[in-house]
Amino acid sequence: MKPSVELRNHPLELHKFRIRLAICAGFVLLLFLILFARFYYLQVEQREHYHTLAEANRISIAPLVPNRGLILDRNGKILAQNFSTYTLEITPNKVPDLDSALKKLETIIEITPRDLEQFRKLMRENRRFKSLPIRNRLTDEEVARFAANRYRFEGIEIQARILRYYPYGELAAHVVGYISRISDKDLERLETEGELDNYRGSHFIGRIGIEQSYENELHGITGFDEVETDAAGRSIQVLSRTPPVPGNNLILTLDIDLQQVVDEAFGDRRGALVAIDPNNGEVLAFVSKPGFDANLFVGGIDHKNWNLLNNSIDRPLNNRALRGVYPPGSTFKPFMAMAALELGLRSPGYAISDMGYFSLPGSKRRFRDWKVGGHGRVDLHKSLVVSCDTYYYSLAHDMGIDRIHNYIQHYGLGQKTGIDIFGEADGLLPSQEWKMRRYNQRWYAGDTISVGIGQGYVLATPLQLAFSTAILANHGKAYQPHFVKKITNSQTAYENEPDKQLLFTVDHNPKHLELVHQALIDVTRPGGTAANAAAGAEYTFAGKTGTSQVIGIKQNERYQADLIDERHRDHAMFVAYAPAENPTIALSVLVENGGSGGSTAAPIARQIFDYFLLGKRPESKEAITVTATEHDHDHHYDH
Repeated sequence: MKPSVELRNHPLELHKFRIRLAICAGFVLLLFLILFARFYYLQVEQREHYHTLAEANRISIAPLVPNRGLILDRNGKILAQNFSTYTLEITPNKVPDLDSALKKLETIIEITPRDLEQFRKLMRENRRFKSLPIRNRLTDEEVARFAANRYRFEGIEIQARILRYYPYGELAAHVVGYISRISDKDLERLETEGELDNYRGSHFIGRIGIEQSYENELHGITGFDEVETDAAGRSIQVLSRTPPVPGNNLILTLDIDLQQVVDEAFGDRRGALVAIDPNNGEVLAFVSKPGFDANLFVGGIDHKNWNLLNNSIDRPLNNRALRGVYPPGSTFKPFMAMAALELGLRSPGYAISDMGYFSLPGSKRRFRDWKVGGHGRVDLHKSLVVSCDTYYYSLAHDMGIDRIHNYIQHYGLGQKTGIDIFGEADGLLPSQEWKMRRYNQRWYAGDTISVGIGQGYVLATPLQLAFSTAILANHGKAYQPHFVKKITNSQTAYENEPDKQLLFTVDHNPKHLELVHQALIDVTRPGGTAANAAAGAEYTFAGKTGTSQVIGIKQNERYQADLIDERHRDHAMFVAYAPAENPTIALSVLVENGGSGGSTAAPIARQIFDYFLLGKRPESKEAITVTATEHDHDHHYDH
């Protein structure tokens, strides 16, 4: 039997083969199409994106920190300047063993315990990836020594930095302020404000005073270098540069020589003085005693100095001129006198018989005058000249607290002046509504009596008292107090001088203002409470003494300073302006626990006027205090 023979269908097999071949070819073609599409997407559509990434691997951006603008006084004397230095800085998260690295570092560069303490403090306050200084102001020898051993210290570098220097130390620290390292809170705030990019590479920012309030003017605009780098991240060359724009320079209204005279006049006393040009609001002198050396804060203050300043009983960090609130004492009386005349509650000829005390109708409680036995017959003029308390007790009772508040607030008391540095305190000019809101208590008649002589609830800052006095001196015109006189553009040198800003004008009868004005002049003449301080002056000035009570005294007791702890004695106060005929300076003086304004504060004002008007400097610190024959202690019974 013959085996069967399988007949193959070659045409059919060929057809199937071609179909399989076509499918494979189509699949391969599809893969090539996908690959081509991907190449097109990457090389054409995404070219810019990947070009940028490639360049980023090759090019790094290095920020260029701008020079901070200078701060100068009105005569061109530098109050804040810059200097170049080398700092040794550590990036903690780049150092494998920080303690070991610090020990090795000490064998090359001197690292003091203070340096270590400050560095660890910065570590606690900042993120570990930030570069933190451990030594500032390296010498050339130290720089060379570290450079030779650089390979041993991963994460430790020497950086060139621009630091701040304040040539006058504590003399203007409360005005100028200082710079310190940027904190994490600062970074969060800058990011919120959209300013973070302008602080890339910056390590310092302004704190308090002009440095803080004018940060945007002083900082400048950060530039940058495009730097080509190799695979190890080392710089090869600078490809392009956008230079930084330095900060603008600020010319202040402050006269640093006048500031120095004020400092000398105060000596070791605590207190404050603010002097203003009443014709334009320029602040001529602004002193808070004691002060502090702003240079201590540049780069970070050490623990020892911080404790000395922060824990001092004298509170040198407290800006008394801006934030200190005190009862204004008898310096409040000129405004009470203006209110009495303007509201028709007193006429120039109206007089009282002062027996040395005032009692509310139906009450046996006595509010004593500073002078035992009283001043006899007292009209409005004499009430200011001799500082008669009884006159103002009676006036306050007749006026009532709400009328006192509503009129005297026109002179800027009890509210911020709006001066161009941050941190100003409000002060307090009380009213019935205020006491109910604050203490949930009604207002009592005895409260009003105390306010009448600038005691009780009424509080003011030395700045507010100077501002209010300037309004009186300038016939009711109130100009915005300010420190910055000119802003000099760092690129064009163009000087922008802000216009003086008239805030408001207090409407008054010129005859009433003249009556008060003449009485304030007579305060400085024989018989007045500031007569001794003004004796022999080659010009005429007007003023009002005041004594601000610190602690109350009991009924039937008299104030005896010698029996009271020095810190509990009265504050001495004085407000004045000169020359009286055409005032160019108005000021307030506060001497904490200084006693009588006529014997302590007024002589300081006299020395300031002598220098400002005549160019005379104080001869000695012993000349600060004079013996007064008239006093103005605004003491009354507690109630």
